[in-house]
Amino acid sequence: MSASVTVRVPAKVNVQLAVGAARPDGFHDLANVFLAVSLYDEVTATACDSLTVTCEGRDADQVPLDRTNLAARAAQMLAARAGLAPSVHLHIAKNIPVAGGMAGGSADGAAALLACDALWGLDTPVEDLLPLCAELGSDVPFSLVGGAALGTGRGEILTPVAAGPFHWVFAVADGGLSTPAVFREFDRLAEGREIPVPQASPALLAALASGDPDALAATLANDLQPAALSLRPSLADTLAAGTDAGALAALVSGSGPTTAFLVRDPEAASKVAAALEASATCRSTHTATSPALGARVLS
Repeated sequence: MSASVTVRVPAKVNVQLAVGAARPDGFHDLANVFLAVSLYDEVTATACDSLTVTCEGRDADQVPLDRTNLAARAAQMLAARAGLAPSVHLHIAKNIPVAGGMAGGSADGAAALLACDALWGLDTPVEDLLPLCAELGSDVPFSLVGGAALGTGRGEILTPVAAGPFHWVFAVADGGLSTPAVFREFDRLAEGREIPVPQASPALLAALASGDPDALAATLANDLQPAALSLRPSLADTLAAGTDAGALAALVSGSGPTTAFLVRDPEAASKVAAALEASATCRSTHTATSPALGARVLS
């Protein structure tokens, strides 16, 4: 066993998020095209007498440090599966926005699962970790594998897809948005109309594989965006500021409130990020590239 293991894990952006009607279990069927981006959290697992969680980074005070934290739940789940006590200290270094629609909590859950597996010397194959990820949450499996994938079911059933390199700017809003609240607003806005079965767009998948930013810009779509804008109308100003600065396309990332801007190259990313910072429509910005690797042991 190691004394300490650190895992780096990426954020995600949904380049397509097609949402079906609410299911009897309360979830929604999705066609969710995930793209991992080079914005990372790190989770360090260290042998300890009991399960404890600490967190550093911006908005660390918003991260729960009890056993409801997804990283803590991952440690408990893996320990129970292996017949071990969850005796581990988990330290989360946050860089992914909290409650920002970029799967920060899910990323931490995947990272903790991988870190504890290495710490305890379990050597569990990735394919055996994926069902545990799915039990933790819909986005957790993708956080583990990274790259680019189509998520179906509630997003947890992954099919890898091809993706060329792309450049992004992400604008972080003040405060978060609750994913369940955004889905409830989606349901409210959808009352009285028929919602089609969600399907991945062939044009988007072809654009993603081609690495052509203009083609991808023409096909980006997020069915949750109207709901996020309904709950946080100010996001429309952020989207407009990035588009006016030269972004090829703009959309709300997942359930928001982080907004994502597809740009042509690193120079365009710098220009759009600077314009967004100057616009006073967001708190901060990040530039990133995609696709990025999934959760990886650093030490």
